[in-house]
Amino acid sequence: MGKKLKELLGFEKNSRYITHYLFDANIRSSIYMSTVVIVLEVWMILRVLIKYVILSDTSRDFNWIVQHLYSYVILLTMGILMLVYSVKYIRSRGKLSRNIGFGLLVAFSAICMGFGIYISSLDYAGGKQILTFLTMELYISCLLVWKPYVSFILLSSTFLFFYQKCILIPEVQFQTGDKINLFMFWISILMTSISIYRQRHDQAVKEESLKGMNEKLEKAAVFDELTGIHNIRYFYENVPEILILSGDKVHDKAFLFLDIGNFKNYNDQFGFIKGNELLTRTGKLIEEAFEGDLVARQSDDHFVVLTDWEGALQKTDIVRRNFYSERDEIYMGLKVGLYRPDDIYCDPRQGVDKARYACTMIKHKYDRDHNEYDKAMADRFFKRQYIVNNIDKAVEKGYIKVYYQPVVWSESRKLAGCEALARWIDPKYGFLSPGDFIPILEEHRQIHKLDKCIYETVCRDLRESLDKGEKAVPVSLNFSQLDFELMDTVSVMEELVAKYDIDRHYLHIEVTESALTDDMNILKNAMKGFKEKGYEIWLDDFGSGYSSLNVLKDYQFDVMKIDMVFLRGFKENENSAKIIRRVIEMANDLGINTLTEGVETEEMVDFLAEIGCGRLQGYYYGKPMPVHDFRERFLKEEA
Repeated sequence: MGKKLKELLGFEKNSRYITHYLFDANIRSSIYMSTVVIVLEVWMILRVLIKYVILSDTSRDFNWIVQHLYSYVILLTMGILMLVYSVKYIRSRGKLSRNIGFGLLVAFSAICMGFGIYISSLDYAGGKQILTFLTMELYISCLLVWKPYVSFILLSSTFLFFYQKCILIPEVQFQTGDKINLFMFWISILMTSISIYRQRHDQAVKEESLKGMNEKLEKAAVFDELTGIHNIRYFYENVPEILILSGDKVHDKAFLFLDIGNFKNYNDQFGFIKGNELLTRTGKLIEEAFEGDLVARQSDDHFVVLTDWEGALQKTDIVRRNFYSERDEIYMGLKVGLYRPDDIYCDPRQGVDKARYACTMIKHKYDRDHNEYDKAMADRFFKRQYIVNNIDKAVEKGYIKVYYQPVVWSESRKLAGCEALARWIDPKYGFLSPGDFIPILEEHRQIHKLDKCIYETVCRDLRESLDKGEKAVPVSLNFSQLDFELMDTVSVMEELVAKYDIDRHYLHIEVTESALTDDMNILKNAMKGFKEKGYEIWLDDFGSGYSSLNVLKDYQFDVMKIDMVFLRGFKENENSAKIIRRVIEMANDLGINTLTEGVETEEMVDFLAEIGCGRLQGYYYGKPMPVHDFRERFLKEEA
């Protein structure tokens, strides 16, 4: 309640913005007030001079004329001073001294009120209305804005003074009705002035809030919220001008992409607050080392710079030395990729991407801190961009092919099924192996487009074989972690099964072990859904470097595919045989069938059959091949 009363009376402390806002409002109002005052006083002076001097009207004595002219001139002079200051203040956009302006406002108000009291007391003595006094009170208290307690003091003191002056006039009896009217005028003007103050104050608060929001938005548009350095949008917008101004020396410029190595581990060990502090320090270090150059944070722990080629590496060494001195008990690295633009019209996004690509090439090379984008890298980069930009076209035009690699039973050596593997036969690049395009599509989150194409092609091939009366065997389909994120895998497979009228036992869901280590709920739900629909679920690449026995505990698999890594050095390393034997025994104990990949020799075949591995896959039985070759070689033989 006390706070509300303080606000109502204007005792709250206003911000600098609100104080200036209210002052500016008073200055604008004073322009109109002073103009009206000047016009009226000029008219009054002329009227007195014409009537009593020129026309020699003797109804007023000389003292009366002098006193009135004196009061008119004082008010006129004050009005002119107020008007001159107010106009200059507005034109200068608030650059004139506000202290002088405030002094003029106080003086102008005091003279206006004094004039009103003086003239109206004379009018009242002559039996006339007190309009001059009330008009001046309205001017000062309502056109100008004062804090409510100031308005209360001004109005109360001037009304009391006027009342005391009037009741002392012997010629006039101050009636009870006059007192009531005077009180009503006082309360009305006071309430009006308070209301106007609150309205303007509230409007000032709204505009201050809006101004603050706009300033934040403007800052966010060019500055990174965390580090305080420029953001990537500002970087992209300003690069073109710098490159154009460099002219034929554009090749002397360089895009730098800086990546903090091991930052994820730093975050995990010390927490996000410490991680954010490290990013902020690093941003400042880069900005200081490349003073005068264009510096920005791209995203996460990545920063970009446009600078001169000469001295660029020396500056990054300065950053690196200071960066290492700031790190906390964990090895950190700073990798730098560089790209020199070929012309002044280089797309800044392309420049950053190429510098980033050069940096990526040395990400896991701990003996190299920087790498420049060159022609060989350019070829790989454009191929990479081509793959990302053309995956939709490749699917649509049929450039994506399914190659089938046979899987055989270890006991009978007969065909048990096959694995579907993706190949890209491109009109520009020719034959593309999975290593050329799968990692790129995964990085750009486009892998689901490829995989969905493979699933449909497999179902179509199966339907074709069944329609021709040929022998059909189950096909295992590879699912990556991103497939589960980017599409509803269960629904996709169910739609294909319905579309091609395929029995689910022909389709095996093959999930890599590395995808399961992230413990994603969405993946768990999908696995459960596949199981409920009747699909077999295979664990792929067991032993590839991500092995965790938890996946065998937490998920229900029909087949475990043992990675070919265990068969490398099979003859020379007796531990390989021991490990494979124990893995197969464990799988059998868990009720999981086994398949070993990478089988290349008769000796491997005999050993795996002896220790109870159920299925075999590898070049010994056949490389991945197109569907017609697979049918000719295996399905006709089996028929």
